[in-house]
Order: sequence, then C-alpha cells, then structure tokens
Amino acid sequence: MLSIAIVVFVVLESLNIAMLYFQPGSRLGNGVGVFNAFEASKAEPSVHALVRYLINWVAGTKLIFVGLLIVIVVTGSAETKLAAVLVLIASILSFFWRLFPALRRLDRDGQLTPKGYSKTLGLMIGCFVAGFAAAVIATLSAR
Repeated sequence: MLSIAIVVFVVLESLNIAMLYFQPGSRLGNGVGVFNAFEASKAEPSVHALVRYLINWVAGTKLIFVGLLIVIVVTGSAETKLAAVLVLIASILSFFWRLFPALRRLDRDGQLTPKGYSKTLGLMIGCFVAGFAAAVIATLSAR
C-alpha cells in the first residue's frame, strides 16, 4: 500500500516537474500561469529572469525528491517506506504553514486566475495528505 501511494505521488510530481520545465506559464499542475504576476514579470527582463530561475530551481528540487522516492520504492524496506511516507505527510503539511496563507491572500487580492485557486490547491494538497495517511493506517492495521 505504501509503495502504491509513493508511486502515485511520483507520477503526479513528475507531471508537475515536466510542466514547470517545459510549460511554466500553464495554469495546469504546478504551472505558474495562475499567478497574474508571471505574465507581468515578462515586461521586466531582470525580474522575469529571476522568476524563471526560481521556477527551474523548484522543478529541480522536486526532481531530487522524486528520484529519492523512486530509490525508496525500489530498494527500501517496509520500515523505510513507512518512514518516508510519514516524512512526506509532515513535509506536505508544511504547505499550510506558509504557502497556503500567502496563496489565499493573493487569491483574495485578485492576483490569481482562476479565482478560488487557493482553495482548489489546498483541497488537492489535503487529499495527498489524506491518501498518505490512509496508506499508513492500512499498513499499520495489516501488521
């Protein structure tokens, strides 16, 4: 169950990585096109260069984590997979500490398109956490 949860996450994150690298202005996945400021940044080349750098940095960081998760699925013991999923839950929950409040403010200020994107993303992130938690509970119950 834990391996399945990790693989689903790896597939979804891999799609997000591809989006960031090849279509960063998209409004799908992790595309930053939802931020109205992304288009506005193109008017100032130095700002847009920084934005592009940060987008690629995020994509590269995600790629590192996806690679590590693949190694854990292929070579990790049951205990390693359980620990990895618990760490994923904790790290994903950190979204609600800093990123979600900032995103909600941007949404409220009309800086995101489509309107309500912060709620959609918050729900999606919450579903990731719930799915991982269900995998942990199922794994612990089966022991």
